[in-house]
Amino acid sequence: MAIENLTRTTAITSADDIPLRSATGGDDQKASVSALVTYLEGAMTLPATTLAVQHAAPSATGFTVTVSAGDTWLIITPTGGFAAGTVTLPATKADQDIVQVNCTQSVTTLTVSGNGSTVTGAPTTLAANAFFTLRWDAVNASWYRVG
Repeated sequence: MAIENLTRTTAITSADDIPLRSATGGDDQKASVSALVTYLEGAMTLPATTLAVQHAAPSATGFTVTVSAGDTWLIITPTGGFAAGTVTLPATKADQDIVQVNCTQSVTTLTVSGNGSTVTGAPTTLAANAFFTLRWDAVNASWYRVG
């Protein structure tokens, strides 16, 4: 029977079976969804990076927050919306380091300082609850906005 002739389901459970052509068995077989999930979890290579969390709570406009290291999630919780603020990226970083920034209040004029390095695509303003992500590329010696 061809797969296009099978009845379509609208919900999948871990006990359901999925048809497959087995390279080891040499014929058509079935596997449970839970067995497929177990296989995929073991076969996938996920990034091992866990971002360190850094908190900052500026209390006046014109604030500067320096990110302490690469691979950091910076959570900025200003006491109110401010006209200006600066996020300074770390001086020490490794290729592919990530800096994620969340801000709970608006910053009308935001400066993202590369701390001597180029920053491409950084936001120039932040709305309340806005966020952005930058990644360091050692080949070009630049931070790039990736999210």
